[in-house]
Amino acid sequence: MQEKSLRIYDTEKTFMSKVSNKLSKLLTPTRVGINGIIISMKRNNLIKAYENYNAYLRSDNEDKKAQATKKYEDAFTLYLEAIDKNIMDSVYKKVKNDTATEFEKNALSKYYLITGLKDSEYAEYKYRKQKYLLELDYENIRYNEKNKVLEKYKGFYCSKMETLYKGIIKHYSVKLTENLTAAEKAEIYDKIFDTLEEYISNIFPLKIVNNDSKIYKELAEEYDKYEKYSVGKLDQAEVIEKNMILLGISRKLFTHSLPLVVAEQCYVKLLKDTRSLIVDTKISKKREKAYSLLINLIDEYNLKVLSTKVYWDKPESRNEYKQFWNKYKEIANLEKSNSEEYNKQKEILFITNDLKQVSKNENKYCKIIQFYKNKLVELGVMRKMPNKCVTRDGEYLKKKVVA
Repeated sequence: MQEKSLRIYDTEKTFMSKVSNKLSKLLTPTRVGINGIIISMKRNNLIKAYENYNAYLRSDNEDKKAQATKKYEDAFTLYLEAIDKNIMDSVYKKVKNDTATEFEKNALSKYYLITGLKDSEYAEYKYRKQKYLLELDYENIRYNEKNKVLEKYKGFYCSKMETLYKGIIKHYSVKLTENLTAAEKAEIYDKIFDTLEEYISNIFPLKIVNNDSKIYKELAEEYDKYEKYSVGKLDQAEVIEKNMILLGISRKLFTHSLPLVVAEQCYVKLLKDTRSLIVDTKISKKREKAYSLLINLIDEYNLKVLSTKVYWDKPESRNEYKQFWNKYKEIANLEKSNSEEYNKQKEILFITNDLKQVSKNENKYCKIIQFYKNKLVELGVMRKMPNKCVTRDGEYLKKKVVA
């Protein structure tokens, strides 16, 4: 029916319709047209309102602070409405009339993907739409090389984008408390990692420039590690390592949005993925690479999560971890005096402890259990018993056991 209706109402066939379409294409507002001027005005108002808001943020005058906050919020709303209107009035028409650039086509496509979240995930839709509209205008400023405007805009942009990213991550953290299937949880974990990567790729570099705060100096080294995994095609082990770095950075940047309990679940997910990678890899070199990753991951998990954990579901789990942590601290004393022995003892401690955890579900983790036991044999902790039995000659008598 749709095809037939398109054939019946093919307006391209008449002279007047062709003239009308041509005029429509010519009159469609461009990026530097009417909508662009309106956006520029609203953006300038927003920057001024944001500067006033920051000036009164720590002021003791509550009335002026409230007024500045209200003006900033109103300016932000009007600014977003102007960008939104530009998409519907200008970009949509240009795509419809086939005069849009690839940038504009992709922009409209992403816009509709985000709009599709409105009915099912309103909270995520709210944050992602604001984030998307800001990204769109930021790219527009860069595209037109408005350097002076960009410098003024950047402070607001970084501040607001950080708030929106925190809102998205917090939304995912709350979602994990719901009664979800394993597949649904895995999907949310992936969304958390993707959102963290978006922030670290797009916003963190803008904030770290000329920023002398302690937290950004501490994270500079971690960010350098992440950059190695930000280009090119990554294998499964590299993806896990990249996500481990992202989680480590998030422990300082998103402490409240990604609470400890959620960070712990994310680390457990990476541990499971790494164990699976070890037993599924057939090439010995790649298996050893995955095993080395597992040791580093266990180390990070203990240092950045379990060692700071206050609330434990079971008291016995807390006592077990105390014993583990005391051994860990004893081994740490060897690091400066005998690094080789330190690495060996740490490896033994990590494998032995993880072996206890996976042995609770022996059927599921039988392959990794065997791998761990073989490693402990190599390290001289366990001895492999020969798999044989001996039948001896002789007579066997049945005796009655007296109770």
